Amino acid sequence: MYLITAGELRSVLHYRMLIERLRQGFRAGCEMPTGTRYGIPTYGAHDAVLGLECAWQAGRHIGVSVATAFPDNPQRDLPATNASYLLHDGKTGMLRAVLDGRALATHRAAATSALAASYLARPDAGRLLVIGTGALAPHVIEAYAVVLPLCEVLVWGRDRSKAEKIAARFRRGAFKVAATTDLPGAVAGAHVVVSATSASEPVVRGAWLAPGTHVDLVGGTSPDVREADDEVIRKSRVFVDSRDGASGQAGDLARPMADGLLSPDDVAADLFDLTRGERSGRRYYDQITLFKSAGVPLEDLVAAELAVEMVVHNETLR
Repeated sequence: MYLITAGELRSVLHYRMLIERLRQGFRAGCEMPTGTRYGIPTYGAHDAVLGLECAWQAGRHIGVSVATAFPDNPQRDLPATNASYLLHDGKTGMLRAVLDGRALATHRAAATSALAASYLARPDAGRLLVIGTGALAPHVIEAYAVVLPLCEVLVWGRDRSKAEKIAARFRRGAFKVAATTDLPGAVAGAHVVVSATSASEPVVRGAWLAPGTHVDLVGGTSPDVREADDEVIRKSRVFVDSRDGASGQAGDLARPMADGLLSPDDVAADLFDLTRGERSGRRYYDQITLFKSAGVPLEDLVAAELAVEMVVHNETLR
């Protein structure tokens, strides 16, 4: 049984390989029953949440994600969310590995966004804007660099110093990365806009978007989170990772649907459709496309399988 830490995941989950494995995973599909959430009393200011999700492919692997959210933890200098991922052998049920769930989710989220962009962004898209300075931001840049010919990346955050720190990590890379304070101008000049925030009010405005932009909303998935305004929805051809998850859970789509601005039939395709060639992605050069992800258990399963495979491979080479 393997215990795979966040640092080890960083060393074995290379984005080019992970993106292609996710493409194959969405084509093949897997069993994904509805996840379960439990309220946990803490006798503090806020109760906690325990979330369980699982996915499996018969005869191969069974994956179980165990995640907790304790809103009062930051006051104790502890992270608000924690997660573990358990990978079992699909033939015997034996536990094969325990993986850092937060790091696994970060890698698969960035790779899933890049996979979607390979269908939805302009093939010549070279200017990327990343909104948000959390743990996901640098991973998004690395993943997008695999699928697009990036030449310039801008990072915007409410704390400029955090944006500058992210930019500094790529100072010697193949493309230029810089922090910006001009959000409207950065959106207007970008070929791809990625928003990775937990904003409750929109940070991306449709009035700022140029023709041909691809918008990727990878932030929060709860109904009270909203990263893009209604004008973005009106201007865009909308895509999701899965119809049930993103359309029903994420405020960026659930709220426009509740208001009658968007209907389920207006969602052009999900990643199952795109990877199988059942629906088209970008139709023309100046089209504005939007991708909203809420996370699919299949993504964690594929990433965990790849991580274990690479760890075993590296041990064999020693």
